[in-house]
Amino acid sequence: MRRRTLLLSGAAGSGALLVGWGLLPERSRLGRYDTLPRIDGEIGLNGWIKIAADGQVLLAMHRSEMGQGVHTALAMLAAEELDVSLASVRLVPAGHDTLYGNVAMFVDGLPFHPVDREPGRETELVKTGHWIVGKVARELGINATGGSSSVADSWEVLRWAAATARAQLLGAASLRWRLPLADLAVKNGVVSHPSGPTAHYGELAKEAVATPSGTVKPKERSAWTLIGRAAPRIDLPAKTDGSAVFGIDVRQPGQLFAVVRHAPALGGSPGRIDAEAAMKQPGVMRVVRLGSYGGSTGAVAVVGQSTWHAMQGAKVLAVDWRAPPAGVPDSRAIVDALERTAREAALGQGGFTFHRRGDVQQAEQTAARRIDAVYRAPYLAHAALEPINCTAQVKDGRVDVWVPTQVPGMARAIAARVAGVDEEAVTVHVTYLGGGFGRRLEVDCIGQAVRIAIETAGRPVQLVWPREEDTTHDFYRPAGAAVMRASIDARGAVTGLTITSAGDAITPRWIERGLPALAGPVDLPDKTASEGLFDLPYGFPHQRIAHVATRHAVPVGFWRSVGHSHNAFFSECFIDELAHDANEDPLRFRLAWLDGMPRHAAVLKLAADKSGWHSPLPAGRARGLALHESFGSIVAEVVEVSLVGGRPKVHRVVVAADIGTVVNPAIVAQQMEGAVIFALSAALHGRIDIVGGVVQQTNFHDVAMVKLADSPLIETHLVPSRRPPSGVGEPGTPPLAPALANALFALTGRRLRELPLNA
Repeated sequence: MRRRTLLLSGAAGSGALLVGWGLLPERSRLGRYDTLPRIDGEIGLNGWIKIAADGQVLLAMHRSEMGQGVHTALAMLAAEELDVSLASVRLVPAGHDTLYGNVAMFVDGLPFHPVDREPGRETELVKTGHWIVGKVARELGINATGGSSSVADSWEVLRWAAATARAQLLGAASLRWRLPLADLAVKNGVVSHPSGPTAHYGELAKEAVATPSGTVKPKERSAWTLIGRAAPRIDLPAKTDGSAVFGIDVRQPGQLFAVVRHAPALGGSPGRIDAEAAMKQPGVMRVVRLGSYGGSTGAVAVVGQSTWHAMQGAKVLAVDWRAPPAGVPDSRAIVDALERTAREAALGQGGFTFHRRGDVQQAEQTAARRIDAVYRAPYLAHAALEPINCTAQVKDGRVDVWVPTQVPGMARAIAARVAGVDEEAVTVHVTYLGGGFGRRLEVDCIGQAVRIAIETAGRPVQLVWPREEDTTHDFYRPAGAAVMRASIDARGAVTGLTITSAGDAITPRWIERGLPALAGPVDLPDKTASEGLFDLPYGFPHQRIAHVATRHAVPVGFWRSVGHSHNAFFSECFIDELAHDANEDPLRFRLAWLDGMPRHAAVLKLAADKSGWHSPLPAGRARGLALHESFGSIVAEVVEVSLVGGRPKVHRVVVAADIGTVVNPAIVAQQMEGAVIFALSAALHGRIDIVGGVVQQTNFHDVAMVKLADSPLIETHLVPSRRPPSGVGEPGTPPLAPALANALFALTGRRLRELPLNA
C-alpha cells in the first residue's frame, strides 16, 4: 500500500480504495488557462497564474490567512520560479474549482510521517479515521486551511505552475524575436536578449497562452534568491494601517446587524420566545428563531441597525430554553469516566491498537518491576481574538457570504443547504481571519447567518457572536486520559511501553457536521485522537499504543495541534519519569533511546546546546525539555522556570525544529513564538468546566491568556534540511506543556500529571 493510498472510511462498507491525487504528476494539478476569470485584460496561463497587462503576476490564493503568514510564503514560491519580486505578486481569490482541494490536510502529514519505518505500520493507520483524503478531497472540492499543511501541500504544485508559466512566457519571446530560447534571460519579470529586445510579462502573455511550455523543471536550490530568506510579510502594511478587512470589518450597502443567544446548556434549544421587550428597544428590527446549523446549539438571533442595538435587544429577550435531549454533560464526571475507561482497557488489552511492536505482555511478565502513571487533560476553548462572525445576503436566488473561514467549500455547501439553492448560486468571500486555531473549520455561524438573511428582505446582515457565546458554545478540544505503563528489567532498562488512552473522536463528528452526506460511523477509531502516542520515536523493544474512542454530549473539534496538544504532555512527561527512575539525565536518556532516529537526535541536541542545558542556573530556577514530532516536523523545547508567589514563571523557552525546507525563516520564528505563547496559556490556565451542561467560563477574565509582562524570552533555531517543507503553525505547541511540567518537577520534585499546571 502506497503512502498516499488511503481508505475512505465513509465508504468502508464497500471497501472502496482510492488513490490520493498527490500521487499524480504535479503538472496534472496545474489546471486550464481559463480556470481563473479574465478581468481587465488579465491572461491566465494555468489555474494558478494570471498575468496582468502591466506585467504583474496574479496568484490564485486558495488558503486562508489567519496570521500564520501563508499568503507571503505561497507568494514567495511563485515569485521565485517566475523571477519577479515579491511585490510584483498580487493575490486573487482562487474560487471554488476542485483544482484547489487540499491533500496534505487530510492525510495529516503522511507524506512526511515516519510510518514507513516499519512494514505494515501504515496499513494500521489507513484504517483509522481520515475519511476524506487524497483524490476525494480534490474531487469534492474540499479546500481547508489546517493541519499545518498549506505550504506542504502547495510546495510542488505552485512551483510547477510558476515554472511552467515562465517557460511559456520565455517561449513566446523566443518565437516573437526568432531568437534561441537558451539565450534569453529574465530579471524582475522582464525578458531580454543580449542583442537588445526586451519585453515584460504583460507584453508576452497573450502569445504565451498558445505557446507550449516544453520541458519544465523548477529551479535548483542553488538558484534560489527568495526561498530561504526572511522576506517581509505582504499583509503587514494593510494590518498596520488598518485597511486589512477581517470578517468583522465587512460593510455592504444597506447592511443590518445581528447578535445570537444560544440555549445555556450545550445541545439545548429555544422553546417559547417572548420578543416584546426586545422589539421595544431602539434600533431592534427582528427576532429570528435558529435551529441547529453545522452542529450548533439551538439559538435565537436579534437583528438591529447596529451590533450594539442587537446586543441590547438580545439582553432583554425572554426565552424558555429546552434541555438537551441527550442529557446534560459534566466535565469532571467525563474526565473521571475517561480515566476509568482507559484503566479498564489497559487491564484487558482493549481499545484500538494503533501501533504494536514486539510483545508487551511478555515484557510485563518478565519485568523486574513496573512503572505506572495516569495523565489527564481538560476540555479547551479556541478563544480566537476576532469574534465568531459572518455576513450573508440572500437575494434574487443567490447567496453571498463574507466570512473568516478555514473551509470555504464547506461554507458554500451549508449556505446552499440553508438557503435552498444550488452551490453554484453561492459566492463565498474569504476575509482575513483574526485567529483560527481550528475553530473556523466549523460552519455553524455561517448557517445561522444565512438563515437570518432569509428574513431580511434581501438586505445583507452581519451576525456577530458576543464573546460569551463563543466561549460557552465552542467546539472544544476533547478532554483525555491516558494510562502509561513501562516494564523495567533487572538492569533497570525499559523493555516495554504500553499506552492506553481514551477520548472523543473528532474527525467523524466534524464530517458529520460539515459534510453530512459523507458521514460514517461515529465510533470508528480516529487517528487524531492517538497521534503523538502511536508514533513516538523511542526504540523501546516492546510497545502497544491503543486508544478507546468515546462519545460524550460535548461538542468537540480540531484545536491547534489536535491530539498532539495533550498526547505530547502524556508521553514526554512519562519519558521524563522513566529517565528519573533510571537516575539518568533527561537529555541523555532520550538520546540513548533515539538510536536510528538521527533527525530527532539532531533537533534535541540543538535545543540542548542553544539552551545551555548543562550550564548552571541561578538559584530557584530549573530547566525541563520535551521532544515531539507532529505534522511532519520535529520540535524540541527547553523551558526555564521559577516559582513566583507559588506560581510558575517561565523565563526562557528555546525552540529547535526540523521543519524541512524553510521558505521564510522570519515567519517560522513568528509561528514558533506564537505557538509557545498559545501553548503556555493553555498549560498554565486552560480549562473548560461544564456543570449541568452549562460551560462555566465566559470571557477572558476566566479564560486567561499569557500577557506581555508574563511572556518569556523565546529563541528559535532551525536544523538545515533539504526535505520538502512540513508543518510550522502547530508543531511548536505540543512540546511546551511537557517541557514546563518537567522543569517544575526538576524545581520542586512534584510530578504534575494533569493540565492545567496551575490547578
